[in-house]
Amino acid sequence: MAEMDDLLPIGRFARLTGLSIGALRHYDELDLLRPADVDRDTGYRRYRRGQLEQARLIARLRDLEVPLDEIRLVLATDDPAGQRRRVEAHRARVEARITRLQRVHHVLGQLSQGKEPLVPDSETTTLLALDLDHDLDAAAHRRLGVALFNRVWTLIEKADRSPAETDEMIHAAHASRYHWSKAGTTVNLGRGEWQIARVYSVLRRSEPALWHAGRCLAYAEAAIAAGEAEDWDLAAAREGMARAAAVGGDVAEAIRWRDLARSALAEIDDPDDREPIEGDLATLPI
Repeated sequence: MAEMDDLLPIGRFARLTGLSIGALRHYDELDLLRPADVDRDTGYRRYRRGQLEQARLIARLRDLEVPLDEIRLVLATDDPAGQRRRVEAHRARVEARITRLQRVHHVLGQLSQGKEPLVPDSETTTLLALDLDHDLDAAAHRRLGVALFNRVWTLIEKADRSPAETDEMIHAAHASRYHWSKAGTTVNLGRGEWQIARVYSVLRRSEPALWHAGRCLAYAEAAIAAGEAEDWDLAAAREGMARAAAVGGDVAEAIRWRDLARSALAEIDDPDDREPIEGDLATLPI
């Protein structure tokens, strides 16, 4: 009798866990959260109080958009470290999605204001237009720099990169920076260093992230002194320093650079240039 008293009808269980009755039925069908008892005559589902914690965990993870297959893996292990690794993998996918949406939003703003053509020059969007068997002129180096830069962003934004794609992302970032060294200005070099730093920050490799973020900052300051920089270059460089410091676990330094980057945002006149950097600062892992 005491065992039956411990059972909760599905409606009460739903209220106590924050899951809908429909969701509970769905999770039963998926064998993710089985009821403790199903009445043979009525089909009513009942759950034990001891299942509340598991159900609340499922509700929390679903609210954070963790896929059901990942939730199943989290529930399958009692190892807290293993569970945290699963959560970290999902966080990385969310970060990639945020980066992608920020870039989409920025490009749409550029297109809507006529700052970029709706139909780009095909030579700037494909490497196949280049004859790599011959020496490259400055224009070809610029096209390669742009194409590789954009390819790196595509890979940064990919949630589930393969090891081969991670290698490609690293090498393409360095290659883009190399080609800009053949045809760009100081400000182009700084932006190339910024992207390399972002790549290593995404990969949680703090030492190269800090090195290239520092090089970015040096180039940005030199470009400002030479009158070559845009009004957003300094804020972006400082954001790169903050992110690299955060990846390295130096929270105090990350906060310092974040605050310096925020102060530089006031110098950016165009909201469309300011917003992507604000978005990057909002996603710093601190």
